[in-house]
Amino acid sequence: MAESTPAKIDVSEGVDEATASEAPAPVLGVGAPMWADRAWVGRYFPPGLPAGRELEAYGQWCNAVEGNTTFYAVPAADAVARWADQAPEGFRFALKLPRTITHDRRLRDADAELRGFLDRVDPLRAVMGPTSIQLPASFEPEDLPVLERFLRSLPTDWKWGVEVRHIDFCDGDEVEQELIAILARHGVERVIIDTRAFFDGPVVTPQEREAFERKPRLPVRAVAIGDTPVVRFVGQTAASANPGYWKRWVTTVAGWLNEGRRPIFFIHTPDNAESLDLCRQFHAEVAAKVPALTKLADPLAPLPGMEEQLDLF
Repeated sequence: MAESTPAKIDVSEGVDEATASEAPAPVLGVGAPMWADRAWVGRYFPPGLPAGRELEAYGQWCNAVEGNTTFYAVPAADAVARWADQAPEGFRFALKLPRTITHDRRLRDADAELRGFLDRVDPLRAVMGPTSIQLPASFEPEDLPVLERFLRSLPTDWKWGVEVRHIDFCDGDEVEQELIAILARHGVERVIIDTRAFFDGPVVTPQEREAFERKPRLPVRAVAIGDTPVVRFVGQTAASANPGYWKRWVTTVAGWLNEGRRPIFFIHTPDNAESLDLCRQFHAEVAAKVPALTKLADPLAPLPGMEEQLDLF
């Protein structure tokens, strides 16, 4: 894994023991690409869980989630209100900007679309992680001035992350350094995608074939710019195949936590059938290196009105 992480900052000098003991415990966000997979009902979620309450159950397994659906459409106002009501304390959403902004308009002349999206998701502001600006592979180094103009126009009271998919941004040379400098100037994270595990695995099932066509195949750049680095780990269908690939991430993420950052690590697999177990396993492996890490919730805590179903579960 190519590492480009800022050096650890020594904050111990001048801080007394009482102040240090009052410092908040480190927090690692872990999550899947969605929270409402109905195939999880009866396995991860209580049987009989009504549609619309999946986020409540999901929040007992993971403390973060990607918002892939917002890439395709701006959510309805009542849906956003429901998400804000169901999100547990400490939960973080990492929604994606709509593709009309990133892919159709390519960050140009999109002020109205951007404002409409932010106004719609504003009820989630208190539980938002970095909002992802996922750029198409055709967004090239020559487009960096467009990216900088767009970042300059963004409201600074929101967290932002940029995911690039053109290979020239992943070579460690001047182009990548220019990208990192632009992101750093505007306090924007780099969203890191790691698909190595997936592309080392079999491509047999319909979900694997779809992922093979859609997922980028890029060198991994483990760059932390701000306090909330985001990693999107794309693994294999077989759950047991993935820990060997994320082993180096465990060390990197533990290092970020020791630097005072609050990273978020998302786990995708082609069918996402075992994603929630994988998220908790990754969190546990990091906790073994960072014993003070804030614990995840108890996934078997009863949901309001679901006590009988939980007993069956």
